[in-house]
Amino acid sequence: MKNTLPHHSPSNERSVHLPQTDTQTSSLSIEQLNNASSDALSLSNQRRLSQAPSVHARASSIASAGGSGAAAAGQDRMDPNYSSPNLPFSPYSPPNLLSLRFNNDSESEHEHDSEDDSDRTEGEMRHSIPKAIARPKLVAKRTSMFDHKHDRSKQRVYLEEEDVELIITGYRYRQYRVYLYYLFSVLSFGIVFLLGRWMPQRFISFVAEPCEMGRAECVVVQNEWGQIAIEPIFTKYYGGPIDSVFSPEQLEKAADDDSIDETVTTGMLHDMRYFDYQYIRFIYNPSAQVFMQNSQWKDPDWSNIPNCERGIGRETHQERSMVFGQNIIDVQEKTIGQLLVQEVLHPFYVFQVFSMILWFADDYYYYAACIFVISTVSVVTELIETKKTMRRMRQMSRFTCNTKVFRSGRWRYIGSEELVPGDVFEVTDSDLAVFPCDAVLLSGDCIVNESILTGESVPVSKVPVTSAALQHMDLSLANIPSELARHFLFSGTKIVRARPGAASSTTDAPVEEDEYGIHPPLRGLAMVVRIGFNTTKGTLIRSMLFPKPNDFQFYRDSFRFIGILAIIAGVGFLISCVNFVNMGVPFRMMIVKALDLITIVVPPALPATMSIGTSFAIARLKRSNIFCISPTRVNIGGKINCMCFDKTGTLTEDGLDVLGVQCADSETGKFGEMLKHVGEMQSAPSTILEKSMPLLFAMTTCHSVKSLNGELIGDPLDLKMFEFTQWILEEGGLGARTATVSESANNSSHGKGVGGSVVSTVVRPPGGKQFNLEDMIANQGSENGHDSSSFLELGIIRCFEFVSQLRRMSVVVKRLHKPGMEIFVKGAPEVMTEICIKESLPLDYTERLSYYTHHGYRVIACAYKSVPTLNFVRAQRVKREQVESDLTFLGFIVFENKLKPTTAPVVATLGNARIRQVMCTGDNVLTAISVSRECGLINKVREVYTPRFVTGDSTTETSEIAWENTDNEKLTLDPLTLKPSNSWTDDSSSGPDFPRYSHLMNEYVLAVTGDCFRWMVDYAPTSTLNRMLVRGQIFARMSPDEKHELVEHLQAIGYCVGFCGDGANDCGALKAADVGISLSEAEASVAAPFTSRSNDIACVVKVIQEGRAALVTSFSCFKYMALYSIIQFTTVSFLYAFASNLGDFQFLYIDLVLILPIAVFMGRTEAYPVLSPKRPTANLVSKKVLTSLIGQILIQSIFQGALFGIVRHQPWYTPPDYNSEEKNIECYENTVLFLLSCFQYLLVAIVFSVGRPYRKPMSSNRPFVLITAVLVLTSSIMVLFPTQWLFDLMQFVKIPFSFRVMIIVMAAMNLALSLVCEALVFPLVSRWIGEWMNGRKAQRDEAVRQQQQIFSAPTHHSIVPAAGAGYGSQDMTVPAGLASSGGPSSALSGAGVGGAGGSVVSATMSATASSAKKTSGKKETVKIYKIVEEEMMRP
Repeated sequence: MKNTLPHHSPSNERSVHLPQTDTQTSSLSIEQLNNASSDALSLSNQRRLSQAPSVHARASSIASAGGSGAAAAGQDRMDPNYSSPNLPFSPYSPPNLLSLRFNNDSESEHEHDSEDDSDRTEGEMRHSIPKAIARPKLVAKRTSMFDHKHDRSKQRVYLEEEDVELIITGYRYRQYRVYLYYLFSVLSFGIVFLLGRWMPQRFISFVAEPCEMGRAECVVVQNEWGQIAIEPIFTKYYGGPIDSVFSPEQLEKAADDDSIDETVTTGMLHDMRYFDYQYIRFIYNPSAQVFMQNSQWKDPDWSNIPNCERGIGRETHQERSMVFGQNIIDVQEKTIGQLLVQEVLHPFYVFQVFSMILWFADDYYYYAACIFVISTVSVVTELIETKKTMRRMRQMSRFTCNTKVFRSGRWRYIGSEELVPGDVFEVTDSDLAVFPCDAVLLSGDCIVNESILTGESVPVSKVPVTSAALQHMDLSLANIPSELARHFLFSGTKIVRARPGAASSTTDAPVEEDEYGIHPPLRGLAMVVRIGFNTTKGTLIRSMLFPKPNDFQFYRDSFRFIGILAIIAGVGFLISCVNFVNMGVPFRMMIVKALDLITIVVPPALPATMSIGTSFAIARLKRSNIFCISPTRVNIGGKINCMCFDKTGTLTEDGLDVLGVQCADSETGKFGEMLKHVGEMQSAPSTILEKSMPLLFAMTTCHSVKSLNGELIGDPLDLKMFEFTQWILEEGGLGARTATVSESANNSSHGKGVGGSVVSTVVRPPGGKQFNLEDMIANQGSENGHDSSSFLELGIIRCFEFVSQLRRMSVVVKRLHKPGMEIFVKGAPEVMTEICIKESLPLDYTERLSYYTHHGYRVIACAYKSVPTLNFVRAQRVKREQVESDLTFLGFIVFENKLKPTTAPVVATLGNARIRQVMCTGDNVLTAISVSRECGLINKVREVYTPRFVTGDSTTETSEIAWENTDNEKLTLDPLTLKPSNSWTDDSSSGPDFPRYSHLMNEYVLAVTGDCFRWMVDYAPTSTLNRMLVRGQIFARMSPDEKHELVEHLQAIGYCVGFCGDGANDCGALKAADVGISLSEAEASVAAPFTSRSNDIACVVKVIQEGRAALVTSFSCFKYMALYSIIQFTTVSFLYAFASNLGDFQFLYIDLVLILPIAVFMGRTEAYPVLSPKRPTANLVSKKVLTSLIGQILIQSIFQGALFGIVRHQPWYTPPDYNSEEKNIECYENTVLFLLSCFQYLLVAIVFSVGRPYRKPMSSNRPFVLITAVLVLTSSIMVLFPTQWLFDLMQFVKIPFSFRVMIIVMAAMNLALSLVCEALVFPLVSRWIGEWMNGRKAQRDEAVRQQQQIFSAPTHHSIVPAAGAGYGSQDMTVPAGLASSGGPSSALSGAGVGGAGGSVVSATMSATASSAKKTSGKKETVKIYKIVEEEMMRP
């Protein structure tokens, strides 16, 4: 190929140096994450260049020379008891995470442009819909095997933490086939060897045969995207109980399986057979005869705290070390030799070697030598960058430290890499700054910074785990439930503060007494539950190393187009051969010249040039303090058409200001006046004071505020509430021990035997008198008035944390020198009515709440009760249900919910760009409506409808929901169609603003509550659910899981969804969205692909702008590289007519001087500052793109053909003399075609440098303008005023000056015609073609509809129930009119967009994920949400 563009983008050339990482304090930082992502992108660009179209999957390296096995596997090989089969061949290895596959980096974009604009294809929709709809109904986990009783060579495994399904096939080698493979490889001079590397499935099918898992020597692991890895199976002696390897659930055998293994009866596992896939260990379970993960293992003894506190012994440690490996996240680095072999044997370099051999054979010595030098430099550079990147990634993820563990009855220091599940370690150790593993807190309390995982900058409090939480702990879940997360310590999170707990009562007391004296020191203890890559941090690192392929349609289409170019090259090859035979060209030269056409047409540098735009976009985002850890998501940002926002902290300010409190007046039975200062609460009238003072106590105690180094930290709302009271908060009082207290001090204060965690927090008014624990206990139950009046201090005895499902929190409080205890509860006003005594609720409760929420205020309700008989012991045992019942309502705390300054302008910008915006919040629905109207998310003239359960609730299938207007309850929606019901009279829809019913869809929106959303997802017809998703503008009272589900359902109906949030509650939605943007001032966040340090939503516009610019740049670069190849192919084809060709230095000038700088600088054009209502296309085979591409090819070919004919008719023209011994370069045709083509390479770059509406004008890209001007001037001088040395160098022939001027004129005409056609003609032609195709399609659809009407039953609706389970299988109807309006065919109407009135056609949709994944064939465009919109427009 006459193409010298290096196969790496500019990002490859930048070297990002990370600071040296101390292994004692290593943790993921924002700079490391962004550098790693930049390096990953750089390697991705390099890999993209080198991908062959036919290579869609590669196998992992399994020979001793390399592989992707974990570190433990390497150590196992050193074990003398270890034995494993040696693989006879190392197939083509997918790069260890960082040499990313091209299809792994392909952007997950599934949309087309205006006419063909579809967000997802049919196959992708069928894949995404079942995933979305399976969550609520299919509660059971996917099975880890399939039909293995009949085919024991295969099994299916579902990785829940990564949402990936694998098919594992066992193979046993056939030795004679292995020897044949080696023989064929030698006889074919390595061709068979290369094919085996590039097509591992064919290789393994030839050298091995499927067999049962128990006899397999290796396994082939295939994911749902068709990617393949071959992994060896290792065997070593274990000799331990089988339940120490597998959980009880994994040990369950199939009921109808007759085979009984020895381990089932003996309970021992003698030999452990396992393999490692992407750092996940799979161990063979002989009872079930399948491989299973060991990351889900949980010790049956972890049922209560005393069992856990005992720790483990030496033998148990050895067993678990053998099963789980080391506690270290160690990304394996390949050696220079392994990387070199991997690069040299890559399809790209093999193609380059073939091309260079061809060029040498054709006597292009200079050109071939330059390509050799460039390729060598490229390989060396790539190896250096790959090695650096892998080293940086390893330093970033690898962490070790010294840890104090309790093992075999004694405390000792060990390296953190020696930790195993079940180890107990001290969290209060002053040397421990970062948690080295996933653990549960057994005693003490911690404040940790989890920003690395969640993006939430507010530190999180951790409390000791309970026995009930231990029993319900499920380590197989992808996300730790919020109920367990408050006890869970995640690997990689930083310790802000750790304090010890009560003295342990376990059996280690005698040892402690011997070591420390009478009393052991108080410690904070935690137990290891997951280590290494099985931790949450390890899962995140794996997701960075092995990202999901996004199946970006643009790259799929580009490969198809390259295939078309290859076909063109093949046709040119045949025509050239025929022509050369007629001319009598020697056979050797004929073959060489014909093969040379293939190297010209197929551009190997295409993938690299398409990624240049992404590289520049990431750099520009970084300058705007927006950091990207997933480069594949940049282009997807350009296709967003639905943007979801959290409310608090995203659209509104973090710190809500307290407007005041309002308490019930016992005299009137209604709310009293607003109390706007704490002084007013203390001096209120007596009828209000009896409620205002308990409310003040609730505000000071019922919160998550902590004190750290004299500074209050916690939830912003709790902070504002506590600051309003002006009270003082102290931690460490009432006997609580801090980590800084010496052991002697601890021992001296242990006299009463009261644990340090009795009371962790005390609050008192400013200037209040302090007290001590001994005095409090001594006077417990005393009613001495002088003691109680001397001070006021409240101690928090127990706290029930906020739970999103309950929407409330509660505390048990001891008021000192007062009998009993008091309980304070704070929560959402809607739920407080269920747990309060009805008589205590004010008469105007609903009215007052509605007033505040309608005006955009945030309202929190408080309640309390006094329990005189409650003591310390009972307080620790009382259940939450007992605490939060029979409460007395106190009042409302009203917060002002202020918008951020940038919210309204950004919402208006997105609205003008026709990007749908959705609010998704946990706040009250009326508050959300008010904020939405204030910021412009909902037009103030639009009607808003909210749901209300008429009967039943969210858990009852037969419940009925009424949709009522928020301003007029008489106006309702039909519960099925969600259209205005018949009760909505025509008078309300008349007038100039409502000319037609069909326009009413733009005048009303839905505000959905969380319980209604839950019911709609679980029980509503699919058609109604889809209407709700399309018309829903506000989703309030949504739990974190429901936010996640909402994103998935929006994706399932065709939206490309973005989500912007700021807190840990949004993590699931941020990860599920096509583009997740986290607003976080923390150092790093891997909770979302994008992290913005500017705490406002202006970053959303920036991400969309840069995404659109990157997408358009990719298209421009693709079209430019395609035209470059076609122009050169046309030139050479004309010259082949008389066995001529371009010269050595002519090729060099084109590739190095013209193409290389143009391709690099084309992508530097910045994004246009204004968002256009029209989104860019992501479909390379759309009418608009193909018309432009084919049209430009015709224009350039016509001009070359015209010049070729004109020069041959000049009076001074002499035909070239053919000499079979020469290359026949010096001729008139060669000179004129080369000179004209030089201008064509430049003019197509100008034509394809698209400016508005997605990028700034070409003139803003100064480097591109400068280099283009210099190259045009250079080419003009070469044409008009060539020197003698230039004649000799370029092998020109002299032509008259007038004809040289004519070449310049033709180049100018070529540029003008190309620009005019690109701007005016081609869009018009594309529109005509689209109208003609739509007309033909409408005729066909009409014929099909008429035929269906003839054979259909004469009923109003024809509904066919769909097979399967889940709401996706419910009845679905499609308006017949849609089928004939250019919409998707009825086969795709599984969206269930049933219409009211008119004839309909029935359609079904499979709800099984497996069938969706097997969908093949032509993928038709599907946009279900557009069908729903059109259907709701119909009266």
